[in-house]
Amino acid sequence: MLVTGGAGFVGSNFVRHLLRNASEIEVINLDKLTYAGNADNLLDVSADSRYRFVLGDIADARIVDSILQAGVDSVVNLAAETHVDRSILDSAPFLHTNVLGTQVLLESARRHNIRRFIHVSSDEIYGSVQKGEFRGEDATLAPSSPYAASKAAGDHLVSAYARTYGLPCLILRPSNNYGPRQFPEKFIPLVIANALDGKPLPIYGDGLHERDWMHVEDFCAALLCALRMPEALGVYNISANNPMVNLNLAGEILRILGKPTSLVRHVADRLGHDRRYAMDSSSFRRDLGWEPKIPFEEGLRSTVKWYEANAQFLERTRTAEYCRFYERNYGHRIIVSHVKASRSAPED
Repeated sequence: MLVTGGAGFVGSNFVRHLLRNASEIEVINLDKLTYAGNADNLLDVSADSRYRFVLGDIADARIVDSILQAGVDSVVNLAAETHVDRSILDSAPFLHTNVLGTQVLLESARRHNIRRFIHVSSDEIYGSVQKGEFRGEDATLAPSSPYAASKAAGDHLVSAYARTYGLPCLILRPSNNYGPRQFPEKFIPLVIANALDGKPLPIYGDGLHERDWMHVEDFCAALLCALRMPEALGVYNISANNPMVNLNLAGEILRILGKPTSLVRHVADRLGHDRRYAMDSSSFRRDLGWEPKIPFEEGLRSTVKWYEANAQFLERTRTAEYCRFYERNYGHRIIVSHVKASRSAPED
C-alpha cells in the first residue's frame, strides 16, 4: 500500500495503526516533509520490515510512477496542505498539492491498474451549515476558503476518474481530527501549547464557531475498515458526533491544565470563517459497521496529557518558519477582549 502524507498528523497515526492492526499490509510512505510533516513521527516504526519511507512530492509523476509500478495494490491519499489560515495567506501551495498532486496520483493509479484508491477529503467542502442541519454525501459543495476549494476540486477529480476510467475510488470526508502529533497551528494543539507556556490563546471572533471532533485513532480505524471492504465505493462522510464551539473547547483544555480562563483572547475573525460544520455519517456506519470508540472527554484529556509529556515535540515544531507564520497570522490582529469560556451555542 502507498500512503501519501504519512509523516503528517493523520498519516503518521494511520501508518502506525496499519502496522499494529493489519499484518498482511506492507506500507510505503511518500511524504514531502513540509513544515507539517515530521519524520520523527515514525521513528518507532522505522525499523519495521513492512515499512518504507520515500521522500518526495505527490505532484512529481516520476516518483509516483516509480512507486506504483513496483507492485502497489492500493493508494490512500492523505497528503494535503490543510491549514485554512495558510491558504488565505497564499493559496498556491494548496492548488499544487491538493489539486495537481491528486491528479498525478490518479493518473498514475489508472495507468498501473491500482485496485483501490482512497482519497481523504474534509467536512469543510460543504461550507457553513445552519444550526439543526446536517450535510449528507449528496449535498452541494460550497467551500468558503481556498483550502476547502482545493479539497473540493480534488474530490471532483477523484469522482471524474472513477466515472470516466472506472478507477475503483472511495472518497472519505472526515470531521475535525484531534490527537497526538498534530502540528500546533491547528486549534487544539495551539491552545494546549500556548496554555502550557502561559501565553494568550487567540480565539477568532466571538469564539462560537462550532466543529465536530473525532479522535484520530477512531478515524484510522474507519480508514482500515474501508480498506477491508473493497466493494465500498463512492463518497462517505465520517464523524463522531462531538460538536463543540471553540470557546468552550478552549475553556475545557484550560480546565484540564488548571490554567486561568483569562488566557483567552478574542482576535479579529478569520476571513470567510464558516460558522458551523455538521455532517450526517449514518451511511458509513450502516454500510461498514464502524462506530467511534473514544469518548470526546477521554480523548481530549489523553491528548492534553500527551502534549504535556512530549514537550520536545512542540519544541521541534516551533521553528523559525512557524514563528514567522504565527506572527503574520495573529500579530497584526487587534486583541479585542478576554472572557471566560461560555456555554452559549452558536447562532447563524
